[in-house]
Amino acid sequence: MTYCVGMVLDKGLVLMSDTRTNSGVDNISTFRKLFQWSVPGERMIAVMTAGNLATTQAVISQLEERTKAPGERENTLLKGPTMFQVATEIGRLLRTTIEEAQRVNGDDGKGRFTATMIVAGQIKGMQPRLFMIYPEGNFIEASWDTPFFQIGETKYGRPILIRGYDRQMSFEDAVKLMMVSFDSTLKANLSVGLPLDLLVIGKDEFAATHAHRVTADDPYFDTISSGWGDALKAAFHSLPPYRFAENP
Repeated sequence: MTYCVGMVLDKGLVLMSDTRTNSGVDNISTFRKLFQWSVPGERMIAVMTAGNLATTQAVISQLEERTKAPGERENTLLKGPTMFQVATEIGRLLRTTIEEAQRVNGDDGKGRFTATMIVAGQIKGMQPRLFMIYPEGNFIEASWDTPFFQIGETKYGRPILIRGYDRQMSFEDAVKLMMVSFDSTLKANLSVGLPLDLLVIGKDEFAATHAHRVTADDPYFDTISSGWGDALKAAFHSLPPYRFAENP
């Protein structure tokens, strides 16, 4: 399975994804699900993927025109004049890829090749934008009311994001919040796993402000994991005790 989060802040965008894929408890692999492309000084775009691995890899390959010789490739993401049009093109490719896989496989393919994506980035002269693209190819955009998106195993880490998010928070606090959300998901679901990929895109920088892979021996993530567990226990014990009613 997968867990990915994309978040809009006043300062820019923060993205994080896990890397685990599995087809049962005895067939677990690691694949990157966070991809990025940039034109220095002009645009920075990132995509996160969840769902059928063959489907998502096919879409990324088509975006990068990997069927052509390296010297003839022209990445679709680097041509779109707006982020809306970039999201539209990715949605079209996702829909047609799923439809083709289902057509070839007939009834056996129904529901097996679906995928969802988060698209984030900024093009010069416009604001940073964040989209979530559905298997049907349509999409929604983040707003003041919905400032972050999750795909994959969303339920375990969502309450933490809802309680802790602040649009004016620093990048550092946003990363800390995401790590707590991911730690809670890792603890609850074995289909989500390390390493985690982190990408921070500062507003008007048109490049990666910060990129990092969080591995199993990452000292900061270990501190967050143990510290959050201790903080939860302390908070629980600080709450007033429940009192059984006295017998009449």
